Amino acid sequence: MKKVAVLKETDPRETRVALIPDDVKRLNGMGYEISVESGAGTKSGFSDGDYEKAGARVLTGARNCMEGAEIIVRILRPGSADGIPAGALHLSYLDPFNEKELLGEMAKSGVQAVSLEMIPRTTLAQKMDVQSSQTSLAGYCAVVNAAAKLPKILPMMMTPSGTINPARVFVIGVGVAGLQAIATAKRLGARVDAFDTRPVVEEQVKSLGASFVKIDLGEMSQTEQGYAKELTPEQIAKQQEAQAKVCERSDIVITTAKVFGRKAPRLISKDVLNRMKAGAVVVDMAVSTGGNVEGSKLFEDVVTENGVTIMSGDLLERQVPYDASKMFSGNMTAFLTHFYDKDKKELEVDLNDEIMKGCLLTQGGRIIHERFK
Repeated sequence: MKKVAVLKETDPRETRVALIPDDVKRLNGMGYEISVESGAGTKSGFSDGDYEKAGARVLTGARNCMEGAEIIVRILRPGSADGIPAGALHLSYLDPFNEKELLGEMAKSGVQAVSLEMIPRTTLAQKMDVQSSQTSLAGYCAVVNAAAKLPKILPMMMTPSGTINPARVFVIGVGVAGLQAIATAKRLGARVDAFDTRPVVEEQVKSLGASFVKIDLGEMSQTEQGYAKELTPEQIAKQQEAQAKVCERSDIVITTAKVFGRKAPRLISKDVLNRMKAGAVVVDMAVSTGGNVEGSKLFEDVVTENGVTIMSGDLLERQVPYDASKMFSGNMTAFLTHFYDKDKKELEVDLNDEIMKGCLLTQGGRIIHERFK
């Protein structure tokens, strides 16, 4: 397998591209033959001419681009398996827990479907981890967006007119997005508090200059993928009340509790929003999976009766498509390099490799991954 097709995203909101010209040139030098659908990189700042200079063939239309392709790379899941060549290795987000019909269709069509969300979160696979690279950028954007909406500045400022106190930012959930949100808020001069159900992250929070909010929830741990384990109803109630007290004094609250394959936990209720001060901003980074904040809406801002703005925080990485594409492309290049056989000069689908075993869902006309069989 060495013929790669890079497709243009069909969602009009999507701004990223799966491979950028610099990585196309690198892969081309290894022996890959790359075709790019015309216009695929336009929204990210990469022209068709840039791809041609990098050694790619630029073709019009997804079907033309996929014809004869052995590897297909895109960001979002396809609407169907129609047009994907049988036997092709298809790399994209798939949302397999919620897209069972699509997964079955891809299996039936003979497609070898890789779900990028299922790439193991191990040291070896770190360079391929699109979840981490993209949510890191989203955490940055969440703070920048909230700062732009907040009717006050973030840093402390001493002026002849008096001293302006720093804004208070509360980050709930200290995963990749949360850590970047903390770091960004601190760089902008805010006073930052953070909370996570995993006490193990306290040291990371403090290393960034933020205060860790301690809430005794009893014994807590994390999954093999590094996510926080689901709380009991009693633990949730205790967490929510303790968080509410911090939310009351915060100017910006950012919630990042979005867990792959599960409905997002409700962290901030309408009651908590009513206790917050007018002008405060809440960014919900889990809107698409049910939302951490009551009343949040996907791709819309909501203003409560008491003047709190709830911002949609899903897929914020689309706001910085140049860098988001660069990072995503780097992840894809690492994947294509890792499985490249230098002697045969092509990619091999090796199920003895833990990374491929963890993310390849369909092969040989059936669903092969244990979690989705």
